[in-house]
Amino acid sequence: MSAHHDDPIVIVGMAVEAPGGIETLADYWAALAESRDLLGPFPRDRGWPLERLFGLAETEGWGAVCDAGGFLDGAADFDAQFFGITPREAVAMDPQQRVALRVAWRALENAGINPGDLGDAEIGCYMGASNTEYGPHGGEVNDYTGYRAGGSALGAVAGRIANCLGLGGPAVVVDVACASSLAAVHLAASAIRNDECEWALAGAACVMGSPGAFFEFSKNNALATDGQCKPYAEDASGTLWGEGVGIVVLERESRARRLGHRIYARLLGSRINHNGKGAPIAVPSTAAQERLIRATVAAAGVAPEHIDLIEGHGTGTAVGDPLELAALQQVYGGPRADGTGPLLGSVKSNLGHAQAAAGLLGLIKVLLCGLHGQIAPTRHAEQPTTRVDWDAAGLRLATELCDWEPRDGVRYAAVSSFGVSGTNAHAVLAMPALEPAASATAGLREAVSQKEIHA
Repeated sequence: MSAHHDDPIVIVGMAVEAPGGIETLADYWAALAESRDLLGPFPRDRGWPLERLFGLAETEGWGAVCDAGGFLDGAADFDAQFFGITPREAVAMDPQQRVALRVAWRALENAGINPGDLGDAEIGCYMGASNTEYGPHGGEVNDYTGYRAGGSALGAVAGRIANCLGLGGPAVVVDVACASSLAAVHLAASAIRNDECEWALAGAACVMGSPGAFFEFSKNNALATDGQCKPYAEDASGTLWGEGVGIVVLERESRARRLGHRIYARLLGSRINHNGKGAPIAVPSTAAQERLIRATVAAAGVAPEHIDLIEGHGTGTAVGDPLELAALQQVYGGPRADGTGPLLGSVKSNLGHAQAAAGLLGLIKVLLCGLHGQIAPTRHAEQPTTRVDWDAAGLRLATELCDWEPRDGVRYAAVSSFGVSGTNAHAVLAMPALEPAASATAGLREAVSQKEIHA
């Protein structure tokens, strides 16, 4: 994608569900601006073997599992009748399908689009998701046999949205682990540019059907020992798993202008790549990340020194964070004329690592920062890791809420997302500092009006 294209791709709608009971953009922004901790104890209504999980540290070679994570309060809630789904089919559906469906509805409303009147148009749906082991095994006969094919299919996270809302364009699920959501945005934008669809929904969902990720990282001794995710911090002790859903609406700028849709940002450039061979698949590569970031910046057609906010991957791990910082330093670091450098943060400090949805939760954070003209702080950033020379790097952690001055009326930001599968994703955004008010139809159920969004 090129910033020099005559008709760039823009983001005109968005919606989110996040831990801590967050269901609206206004609530999400308030939590970020206030540097709120959105983590909580493990859910007690999912039938998980919590006693066994919390006792793993008693086994030699396993790490402790704290009673903490970023869990969605409403993961089990779903208005099946509203979407025309039978109760039994709804129970058989992966919760990722359910939550993604209602967040997609809100994203359309936020864009001023009536979700109930799409009429099988050539609309794309690109969703990131991973298998989280929801429900009984397919080989077990139970009351939901017959519904499991669609209920457990990973591809149905996008397919269910397309089916219920009437989207006649491509419906694709992307699973490249933690890079899934930004990869979905990249593919959706490419599809619009290639006229595969007129416009598209893009995002990701993560709702854990089992605590398998906690078992896995306990065995690898890679979980936070204090129940907190501390990106880029000196006392970071590992990552902490979370959940969430984020979805954006993408279209060409000419269409947005014609229909009076509010433009949150131009997607100046996005790219994905892979680490390639060499290190084990789960080990990040500074070289691959640097190549990716350079390619994205080149596609965006913007000078690296114009990027004032970087929403990093930042998982709070001793291996991943320093490698990521080294790559960011090579592209965005170095001295600037004004003596400052880009501010860096990660929303994982608030809500944990939402896996396939992590990149979209970070992207929406950036969009809200641009909308409000303020950069939200990153928690636990008071003592940055000493494994990086911050003065030489030219990077700074965002430790407090601060004003974000635009450059000639535009705020520039970048978002990173790197997957355990070895896939990396990066995006560069340009957000207008002054944008005309949203169209009169933009305030439906999600209702992010001017008054509400600036409250």
